[in-house]
Amino acid sequence: MNILNVMWSGGSPFASIHSVHRQVLAHASSGAQVTNWLLLGEGLCSGVGQTRCWHLSPRVLKGRLSHRLALSWVKWRLRRALKALAPDVLLLDGLGVARLLLPLLRQVPGVRIAVLFHGTTRLTRRDAALFRQFPVERLTVAAVSATLAHSLEQGLGRPVQSLRVALDPQVFAGHALGREQARQALALPEDGLVLGAVGRLVESKGFEMMIEAFARSHAAQASTYLVILGDGPLRGELEAQARSFGVGDRVRFYGHREDSTRLYPAFDWLLVPSRSEGLGLVLQEAVLSRVPVICSDLLVFREQLGDAGCYLPTDDSRAWTEVIDDCARRDAGAKASEQWQALAPDQGWQAFRLGSASLLAR
Repeated sequence: MNILNVMWSGGSPFASIHSVHRQVLAHASSGAQVTNWLLLGEGLCSGVGQTRCWHLSPRVLKGRLSHRLALSWVKWRLRRALKALAPDVLLLDGLGVARLLLPLLRQVPGVRIAVLFHGTTRLTRRDAALFRQFPVERLTVAAVSATLAHSLEQGLGRPVQSLRVALDPQVFAGHALGREQARQALALPEDGLVLGAVGRLVESKGFEMMIEAFARSHAAQASTYLVILGDGPLRGELEAQARSFGVGDRVRFYGHREDSTRLYPAFDWLLVPSRSEGLGLVLQEAVLSRVPVICSDLLVFREQLGDAGCYLPTDDSRAWTEVIDDCARRDAGAKASEQWQALAPDQGWQAFRLGSASLLAR
């Protein structure tokens, strides 16, 4: 069986999305051949098979009137490449890729299609009509959480499979560093409180509110650090914000790190102040590392942690300041154990394995 995995873009900002596709493709049937396409940029992918970087123009892909001729040329090239490759199954990365390729696939019969959504998106009537042109037997729509799946079902008017991404707890634990090693890797002191945050530095992650809350807390005046792993367009602004609040030496930015999943044990608590999430895989990574999580009160987080979560209002810096001040007095170990039980990593992993195999079935 030939599988074509089509990603919107490469590069470190899309590492988590590529990681999800890599995990899904790992559960393809034995002997399956995987080919990867990157429409924009380069770097990262499924780690399986060959990768073709198309280096397409973002302006052309958006289909603006002035680029219509160029877009028609791109579609002709893609259609020709699809027919030459003759895949049995296509795994498409979200709405942007679906908008581009689904119209072409009407002329490539016999290919089964799976579109995997990773986050909330604005669906139009045209999008819903595009998806309705394919029967559910040929086109499967899936989402990385039940919360996201329910939202998409309302927008598309068709069934959406919930494929809640999960990590293999045994493999994950085997790769993690110990607390002392993780802190050494980040050049952090062995003692003192370390609060962590992991994710792309974009507006939806709420990091500017978190930095403000940390700066106002008493913790910032003590031997406490706020460690941020990740990169993105707002890095310069966030670094300047930390300096303006007088906590530039206490808020440490490490950028994108290939070993980020091994470094969670350096944290005493993980802060996830997101304004929206499709899943929030960092929550799972922290729990599997036995690090307790404090997060925004989003349905997708409640879906995973239930009553064991520590939920705070989105964008309420005062509430976050109060909890940050309280972190040193809380029993982090007990909360980490409670959240592990709520997440049920072993059961989640088994369900994800079965769901991934079903998604890629011919």
